[in-house]
Amino acid sequence: MRVLVISGIWPPDLGGPATHAPELAGLLAAHGHDVVVLTTASAAPEPREYPVEWVRRSLPPGIRHLAVAARVAQLSRRADVVYATSMAGRSAFAARAPLVIKVAGDPAYERSRRHGLYGGTLAEFQGARAGVRAEALRRWRTHTMRRAAHVVCPSDFLRSIVVGWGIPHERVSVLPNARPAIPPLPPRDELRRSFGMTGATLVFVGRLTAAKALEVAFGAVEQLEGVSLLVVGDGELRSDLERRAGPSVRFLGAQPRERILELFAAADAALLSSAWENFPHALVEALAVGTPAIATRVGGVPEIVHDGENGLLVPPGDPAALAAAIGRYLGDEALREQLRRNAAASVADLAPERIYARLEEILARTLSA
Repeated sequence: MRVLVISGIWPPDLGGPATHAPELAGLLAAHGHDVVVLTTASAAPEPREYPVEWVRRSLPPGIRHLAVAARVAQLSRRADVVYATSMAGRSAFAARAPLVIKVAGDPAYERSRRHGLYGGTLAEFQGARAGVRAEALRRWRTHTMRRAAHVVCPSDFLRSIVVGWGIPHERVSVLPNARPAIPPLPPRDELRRSFGMTGATLVFVGRLTAAKALEVAFGAVEQLEGVSLLVVGDGELRSDLERRAGPSVRFLGAQPRERILELFAAADAALLSSAWENFPHALVEALAVGTPAIATRVGGVPEIVHDGENGLLVPPGDPAALAAAIGRYLGDEALREQLRRNAAASVADLAPERIYARLEEILARTLSA
């Protein structure tokens, strides 16, 4: 099978697609498939066992989009199937082979939020009257997705939304994000010293965007004495968030994936205060190294974090509720140990070889349909 994998980001970038795409490409190549990757990057990506084609990210947006579409058209002519983890619009109209799209969210909703067109939740947005521009974004999103031969969603929550766009249910599959392969890790005490952790420490990992609602996390931590929060990642809101953060918050910027796993292993808990989510990689990574999560009950998060089993869940947008959950967790040793014991086992079924084998089957079925 000749597969073109399309991903808007690629290592050393952080984020779900930058993890997912190279893992899938590596597995497909190891199984004897002919794999080519197309991405955008600031500099030439490191060599892999398969070709990684790239478009320079510094190009003006319109020119960059056209360049990506042209490369998709060119490369897909030699492919049996195309798999896009992002850049779905350009892929849908330029691909010259059957297209499978991984949907990680609703691009119409995210753009509407970014441009101040809508302020409600992702679920509410699907049927809301949000104005002419938001409606145009919704129509474009739906038109794009209907061109795909198959759509893959990481959560049941998102699948229900995608089916609501009019995509036939038999063309939409749920495939959770894979947990990482865990390398041998140094002792926890050693890791804590390496990160300068003293006292109770929580870790957030992700893009610094409005979706993550980090102001809620900051408000919660400010209510708790002796609790620190380490923020890992970058994004358009970083400067603003650094100005708003209190003395208990420390920004570490982007970190390599190996170091992120070490951070989670060293932390007392992973923290996620998002206003909307799909199926965040960061929570899977934290649980995989045995660290419970304290998170908001939004989107597909409850499909990962089970309240009282491997973490705690609270309503979104409520710093007091989040602070209460953190305080309860840190103040109850028996609860901490119970959640920690259950953490890694709760994501055992998300082993990479299992998840990517299922995706390989989806690509093969799409090709033969």
